[in-house]
Amino acid sequence: MLEPVMYEGGVYKHNQIVELVEDLGGYILQKNVMQTGVVLLMLVPINDMAIVEAKAKDLLGTIMRAPLTGTEIATVAPTLAYHHLPHLDCDVAEFLRKKGAKTNMVGLARGVGKRICQLSAYERDLINEHDLAVFILGNYEHCIIEKSKRLYEGIEVPIIVTGAPELKVEDVPNATAYVGSFGRILHHMRHSEELRTLDKLADVIGNVLDNVRKELAKDPPAVAPPRIKKEIEDQVQEIIDSLHPLPVTLQMNGARVKLPYDEYHEQIENIRFVEGVTMKEVARVLPSKMRNFILIRALPKSETGFVI
Repeated sequence: MLEPVMYEGGVYKHNQIVELVEDLGGYILQKNVMQTGVVLLMLVPINDMAIVEAKAKDLLGTIMRAPLTGTEIATVAPTLAYHHLPHLDCDVAEFLRKKGAKTNMVGLARGVGKRICQLSAYERDLINEHDLAVFILGNYEHCIIEKSKRLYEGIEVPIIVTGAPELKVEDVPNATAYVGSFGRILHHMRHSEELRTLDKLADVIGNVLDNVRKELAKDPPAVAPPRIKKEIEDQVQEIIDSLHPLPVTLQMNGARVKLPYDEYHEQIENIRFVEGVTMKEVARVLPSKMRNFILIRALPKSETGFVI
């Protein structure tokens, strides 16, 4: 099992920890160099964590667990109109990015009003392409509860709801978890108590994603998503030339490839692994609802009969 972690340290000799993680069978998902510092998002074999931590200590760096690493999260607002305060949505999305997740903001077309709010089929399918959805709602307890009865219909991924009142998750229908102290905030979240609220949200999301990982481990994917990412980057030249941020976006059970489906899906399907199998034998290659990108879903071991 691979453990999601973040390394923070100096640029000097950071390649040593990169090479160590790769030698141990782990993956470097993202590297951000900022002047003399570097941040690495990594997946490390859980049995080898002590070795990586010892190397980080030698390099005077720090290793911390980052359960949001390697996930794609939808932050959903009822609308992107001013009265639904996209300031808050941006703060939540940016904070989750700092914790290692890839976030996409979704503004609903018909999310206004507790009696008439609804999802379109397109919005539902788009949200279901993510690992988790965060619905950012308002100040009123009754509105949050009433919207929860119909706004999440057809959504299969875990749902985290935020709002101003402190509610129990049992009070919010169809939600996996609820985090209070958000609501309609009229400014960017930068005060200490607001940052603690964001930390609480990240912790709740991390716990939910850990539970998803445990369920996936019961019937593991035939190919690990980081392996999918690596093979695409090695074998599809257009990915190297892509100007999209994170042209291969990792998910917990696959990846999103930011290339046109019609033009590249056959090339992706025919990628061959060193074990002799092709991508279409271990994963489904599907059209995405997001700009006609490519969505890859790894098949479970119970369906393929093997894991590479």
